[in-house]
Amino acid sequence: MDELEKIKKVIDSGLPEASKEILMVLDATTGQNAIEQVKAFKQTVDITGIILTKLDGTAKGGVVIGISNENNMPVKYIEDLQNQKK
Repeated sequence: MDELEKIKKVIDSGLPEASKEILMVLDATTGQNAIEQVKAFKQTVDITGIILTKLDGTAKGGVVIGISNENNMPVKYIEDLQNQKK
């Protein structure tokens, strides 16, 4: 987390006027553990959105709706494994 905070400070000092987004990438199979991950990261940086990966028929991706609502942050992208062409 310290490294993440340092990176944010460097970017903020180098590009103070730039519009920035901090996206958290969550694995859909993580389930309830994702809630704790978001809390920990949010204490360090202000997350502006969520990207959900590895979503398939068995994934526990529903937790992302609760995270999004509770933290007032949008889901920016969902990777749907079932509809990807191989």
